[in-house]
Amino acid sequence: MALSVLSVASEAYPLVKTGGLGDVVGALPAALAPHGVDVTTFLPGYPRVLAALEADAAKRARAPANAGAQSHKGDERGPGLLRAQELDGSGEVSHGWGAPLHRWPDLLGAPAQLLEGEIAGHRLLVLDAPGYFAREGGPYGDPAGRDWDDNWRRFAAFARAAADVAGGAVASERFDVLHAHDWQSGLAPAYLRFAPPAADVPRTVMTIHNIAFQGRYDAGIFASLALPAHAFAVDGVEYYGGVGYLKAGLESADAITTVSPTYAREILSPDFGMGLEGLMRTRQRRVSGIVNGIDTAVWSPSADPSLPARYDAATLARRVTNKRAVEEAFDLDAGDGPIFCVVSRLTWQKGMDVLADAIPALVERGARLALLGSGDAWIEQAFRDAAERFPGQIGVRLGYDEALSHLLQAGSDAILIPSRFEPCGLTQLYGLAYGCVPVVARTGGLADTVIHANAAALAAGVATGIQFDTVTYESLVGAIALATDLYADAERWEQIQRAGMAADFSWATSGRRYASLYRELLAA
Repeated sequence: MALSVLSVASEAYPLVKTGGLGDVVGALPAALAPHGVDVTTFLPGYPRVLAALEADAAKRARAPANAGAQSHKGDERGPGLLRAQELDGSGEVSHGWGAPLHRWPDLLGAPAQLLEGEIAGHRLLVLDAPGYFAREGGPYGDPAGRDWDDNWRRFAAFARAAADVAGGAVASERFDVLHAHDWQSGLAPAYLRFAPPAADVPRTVMTIHNIAFQGRYDAGIFASLALPAHAFAVDGVEYYGGVGYLKAGLESADAITTVSPTYAREILSPDFGMGLEGLMRTRQRRVSGIVNGIDTAVWSPSADPSLPARYDAATLARRVTNKRAVEEAFDLDAGDGPIFCVVSRLTWQKGMDVLADAIPALVERGARLALLGSGDAWIEQAFRDAAERFPGQIGVRLGYDEALSHLLQAGSDAILIPSRFEPCGLTQLYGLAYGCVPVVARTGGLADTVIHANAAALAAGVATGIQFDTVTYESLVGAIALATDLYADAERWEQIQRAGMAADFSWATSGRRYASLYRELLAA
């Protein structure tokens, strides 16, 4: 009999994504299905989520009768979104497409309802709460990038609803496991522990995608969370005198996962634990490190529709067409020298300040740089200045573009990832799959997934990239120099590319590990 898992997250590709969290959550349902696990994804009802699902529902409504599968539980409502367009002040539907699965007249201060749809062919539940999520901007902030002042309430309500759905308060729903991702979902295990909707609640898993983002708020919000007084304790939601959403999930979950084995070890130390290292050491026996996979249906150079030229390990010469496209897109001078790319948030964590300083050395080596990303204003400006100083050698596109990120992996020769810490990382995995050689700091998932091109690894034909210790100007410049030297030896460089492309970073192994973890929890 299949296990039923509610995967609770603030992002899931392709509906909403700001980083790797969205990619991972979007890939989990398909990754776990072969292992007898039915995953239902639970998302906030952001405008883009509801708009996408409304469009899908309309498309399905135009399809011939009986062309689609029945929806969950075999009812007759069809597999599209079941949404009411508006809620009036009482929480009742004022007009809409059909009855929601559940209503909350007052979910921590605002009405909400539960809607059903699909994401990439798998079941999706959506918390439609206009008072919390019907806003212009991103998932966490306004159009100017400022965090919403009420994020504490928005994601507390989301977590409360997730606990209700998973824990039996919604008549049509029952799950074996609630799997919460990052701080935005961190209160869900705490609600099941301290304020369960029923006596029999599911097992819980808390995954840390980045421990630096914790959801810390003043103690004054506790009274509005609908938790019992005893939950505000050191073994509950209290965190350095305030309320910690991620901390609450880590204290309450039956199991904790991180997104790589090395990161699972690193966060036991003050250098990487970000104040939670003591708790992580206390709960160490509950912690597993499971490397993220990549969705090979989305990331495959032989089938990628966004590429001018598709290729595989046997046809690497075709990459040159993509390289010309990268040069054009980033206003780089045409040439045969190496192109390094960056697809990243431009922040201190990602080591982008050090890379900005290293650009003159990169140019001196005859290399070029194509950068796609956004982040801290001063780092963005540093790269703008570099592009003005080295026209034709440095190309910068601020922001994010999914298709362009694929092109960069397919047309650049190497991808630079000088992160000071990196829980797992996905861009190096995309680089491996696309023959874009990763040049990475030796930390977290980067250390677990890239085999350094030392003499022994090169001789054995197993090297897949370049690693360097400590994120300093000297070490990064040294790694860039090694990369350019290896690139000059075309035969050896292609050997590194092919070794990376042969590595299996699909979800097959990781999906099996998650399925085993769920079953171990249920058997305990």
